[in-house]
Amino acid sequence: MTPALEIDNLQAWYGESHILHGVSLAVQPGEVVTLLGRNGAGRTTTLRAIMGLTGARTGSIRINGVEAINLPTHRIAHLGIGYCPEERGIFASLSTEENLMLPPRLAGRDAGMSVDEIYAMFPNLYERRRSQGTRLSGGEQQMLAVARILRTGARLLLLDEISEGLAPVIVQALAQMITTLKAKGYTIVMVEQNFRFAAPLADRFYVMEHGRIVETIAAAELQASMPALTELLGV
Repeated sequence: MTPALEIDNLQAWYGESHILHGVSLAVQPGEVVTLLGRNGAGRTTTLRAIMGLTGARTGSIRINGVEAINLPTHRIAHLGIGYCPEERGIFASLSTEENLMLPPRLAGRDAGMSVDEIYAMFPNLYERRRSQGTRLSGGEQQMLAVARILRTGARLLLLDEISEGLAPVIVQALAQMITTLKAKGYTIVMVEQNFRFAAPLADRFYVMEHGRIVETIAAAELQASMPALTELLGV
């Protein structure tokens, strides 16, 4: 089976700062994978490098078998990948539904989730569909940022710290969302600081330190690996 995402010896820079030092990983279709690590370990930079949003990059990034290391960001998105950054990017002057309808669907892809399917998954967004972006809570903005990607037809999702700063009831709703998307065959790569949120969701964990992957842990190995993880992450 062709991996949904395969990275080999990825190096990335911001200006003259060398951030990623040979990252290699693979994610199979339908898997949920989490990048763990302390702040500054290179997790967000890895997601940004996949999307072509860093400076120079070398190595290999294959998305559904297509080499993307030299492609511009808009071409990378058309390979069926969606990125939800930590800052969410909600347009304050647009309503919830206008934000949802803004991104174009990916040409040659499945239509993506319909608006009705999205509202069924996120009832809060239906209730707030005519509210301006500035009037949404942090949790509702996070739901909208993910929902916007689902409508495009992207099947590989990069999610950066989606649980950060949110109330436990919203975090629980996001966990259910990831479980539902996995059941529908979506492939998800998450960056998460909230280990308790990520632990029951992921098939595999990659632990990063100083721009490198220093540990790979399968879900079945998680309990036995907790002492090492505690030392690496300080959880």
